[in-house]
Amino acid sequence: MREAVIVDAVRTPFADRNGRFRDTHPQDLAAEPLRALEERVGFDPELIEDVVLGCVTPVGEQGLNIGRIAPMVAGWGEGVSGVQLNRMCGSGQQAVNWAASSIRAGFHEVVVAGGVEHMTRVPMGSDGNAEQGVIDEHALTDTYFEHFDEATSQGEGAERIAEDYGFTRADVDGLAVDSQQRWADAWEAGYYDDQIVPVETTLDGDPITVERDGHPRPGTTEDDLQKLPLAFREEGEGVHHAGNSSGIVDGASALLVTSLETAEAMGWDPLSRIVQSEVVGVDPVTMLTGPIPATAGVLEKTNLTIDDVDLFEVNEAFASVVLAWLEETGADWADTNVNGGAIAHGHPLGATGAGLLTKLVHELDRTGQDVGLSTMCIGFGQGIATIVERV
Repeated sequence: MREAVIVDAVRTPFADRNGRFRDTHPQDLAAEPLRALEERVGFDPELIEDVVLGCVTPVGEQGLNIGRIAPMVAGWGEGVSGVQLNRMCGSGQQAVNWAASSIRAGFHEVVVAGGVEHMTRVPMGSDGNAEQGVIDEHALTDTYFEHFDEATSQGEGAERIAEDYGFTRADVDGLAVDSQQRWADAWEAGYYDDQIVPVETTLDGDPITVERDGHPRPGTTEDDLQKLPLAFREEGEGVHHAGNSSGIVDGASALLVTSLETAEAMGWDPLSRIVQSEVVGVDPVTMLTGPIPATAGVLEKTNLTIDDVDLFEVNEAFASVVLAWLEETGADWADTNVNGGAIAHGHPLGATGAGLLTKLVHELDRTGQDVGLSTMCIGFGQGIATIVERV
C-alpha cells in the first residue's frame, strides 16, 4: 500500500467568539488556509482532486456543503470538488484520516483536508437546537432512550470523569495554567510562525489583519482560576469552569495530503507521513473517554508502545479529559501539548483536529523528533487518533 504524506499544514489564527472574525463569513474563513497552501507550496489548484473539510455545525452560513464552496471562494475554479463531514469534535482530524485513506488506496493523488468552525456566527449546537451545549430533548428520538438512560452535556461528562478519577480543582487548574504558559512560551519563541497564516479581513467596516490567536491568557495563575465560577455544576460539586475548559473561537485549518511518489515527482518536501489512524465508540453519557481506547487501538495497529511516541497532541476539550488520558496511557505530560492546547488557543470544533495535526507535524519538524500521536474526544462518545512520522 502506498504511503500518504503531509506536504504542508496551516491554520488561521483562532479568534475569540465575537472577536476579530465576527464580520468574516465562514466561507471566507475556510478559504484562507486553502489559499495559503497554494501560495506556500506553489501548486496549480487543478492538481487538487478533492477538498475534505470538517464542520460540526453545517447549517446557515456553514451549510450548503462548505467543503465545496470554500475552494471556489479561494479562487480554485469550478473543477475542484469538495465535501463537508461531521464527526463532531473529531471532524478536522477525520478529514485528514479520510484523505490519507484515499491516497493510500490509490483513489486520489492530491487531497486538501482540514476544517472550519465559526462559533460566533453559527453557534455550537444550533444544528440540534442545543443551548449552552445541553441537547434539546426533542432533538433525539424516544427510541434513543430505550438504549441509553440520559443525554448529558460534554461539560457534565467532563465532571463525571473528574469524579471517577478523583481529580481536584487544583489538578485541573494546574493543567490549564501549564497550557496557557506553554502557548505563551511557544508564541514568544516563534514556534507558531510557520503554521499560522495572517488573515486580512474587515471589522466594523475597517480593514484589519489578524495574526495572533485571540483566546490565550498568558500569565494566568491558579489563583486567577480559583476565582472563576463553575460552568456546569453548583459550587463545591464540580471542578470545571471557563478557565480549564476549551475556548469558544473561530478558525480554519488545512493540510495538503498526497502520496510519497507524487510528492517526489512534484519536488515537494513532505513534513510527515500518516502512519495509521483509529476511531472508536465509548459510553455516550460520560462521553469524553474516547482518546484512551483510540490511543490503545492505534498503537496496537502499528506495533508501537506509548514510549515509542515522541510527541502527543491531546485535545484539551476539558482538563479532566487530558488528565484521565495521561493516567491511563502512562504518557508524560512533558511530551504532551508542548506548545499549549485548546484551553489556551481555543477549540474551533470542526477545525481543531486538523489544527492539532498541524501543530504536531511542525513541532516534529522543528525538533527533529520522529513520531507523533494526535487524539481527541468526541461528542456522543467517540474517540479518534492518528499517528504521524517525520519523513
